[in-house]
Amino acid sequence: MFKQILVPLENSPTDKVILDHIRPLAKLTKASLILVHVADGFAARLQDQLNLADSEEIKKDRNYLESCRKALVEEGFLVKTHLVRGEPTDQILAIAEKDQCDLIAMSTHGHRFIKDFLLGSVAEGIRHRTSIPILMIRAPGAPQ
Repeated sequence: MFKQILVPLENSPTDKVILDHIRPLAKLTKASLILVHVADGFAARLQDQLNLADSEEIKKDRNYLESCRKALVEEGFLVKTHLVRGEPTDQILAIAEKDQCDLIAMSTHGHRFIKDFLLGSVAEGIRHRTSIPILMIRAPGAPQ
């Protein structure tokens, strides 16, 4: 059924929500997990062009991805990670296509229309721009 499941991570408590939900599905289908974090700050977006060293944020993100990967590997999962820079929706969809993912599993904040309109929503952008099935889990404390 599912062979490659892409899981975008924010390096926030909402990540636990999707990781807890995706583990049983990945075990059941023997799917590989692809963990992605997109650094989208100003310095991250211009790091290569300005020849900047990794910021503390990038270092923390890299360590976080590695700790998630390691924990999942210890549970028996095959896991690959990507730390990329740029616009999150574009980067996530590019990796999903490149790695031939057949499911994107992500947690959401549950914003409503106005907040999504003003702030943008990675989940909404992905939902509207891909034909890959998506599993979205609302994080606790998100608006109902």
